[in-house]
Amino acid sequence: MITTRGRYALRVMIDLAEHRSAGYVPMKEIAARQEISLKYVERIVPSLTKAKLLEGVHGKGGGYKLTKAPSDYTVGEILRATEGDLAPVSCLTHSAQPCPRTCECKTLGMWKKYNDLTNEFFDSISLADLLGTEPPSDYVI
Repeated sequence: MITTRGRYALRVMIDLAEHRSAGYVPMKEIAARQEISLKYVERIVPSLTKAKLLEGVHGKGGGYKLTKAPSDYTVGEILRATEGDLAPVSCLTHSAQPCPRTCECKTLGMWKKYNDLTNEFFDSISLADLLGTEPPSDYVI
């Protein structure tokens, strides 16, 4: 369900969160630390920038940085920026045409519930949670 692109996007965002005090971080530094090819990072970062999750500066001293605090990002928004819709079946994507079988589909309710659970789960985890700087609010031992 989640591709390498989505997994690597999370690693890029975590890296930028960990190094946010450094200001703008060059892609080559992120790629080196995360052991991801620079070409792959170059394919991921534009999606994150377009979604306004990152901002970048070109030239000397340039690079990328987060646009907000790590606690203000959700895993869900990062994944949707790079993966697109997280819907498990095509009929539930935002761009889907109405399905002619909707009225008689025996599995639609199941897919809707799975879709809701997936989005709720990923939207309940912040980038800060992944950093370990903020414990989940509902954590009980």
